[in-house]
Amino acid sequence: MKASVLTGIIQRLEVMTHATDEPEVRRFELDGVEKCQVTYYPEEDSFELKESETGTIFRFDDIDLVAIEVFEMLG
Repeated sequence: MKASVLTGIIQRLEVMTHATDEPEVRRFELDGVEKCQVTYYPEEDSFELKESETGTIFRFDDIDLVAIEVFEMLG
């Protein structure tokens, strides 16, 4: 059975939530091409997802919703 991509995304996002006071940033790539960048803001307990191709920014306060968006961008 192939490992779950969604589980890996969620694990990376969860690690970001352990940040103490500085925003944490992660880039998500597919075949060496950046698809999006996610920033976690601990003071707001929220995520900001920036789509690399268009520059569109989305804000989320739910880790599951961010993970789904990243998954769709990588799909």
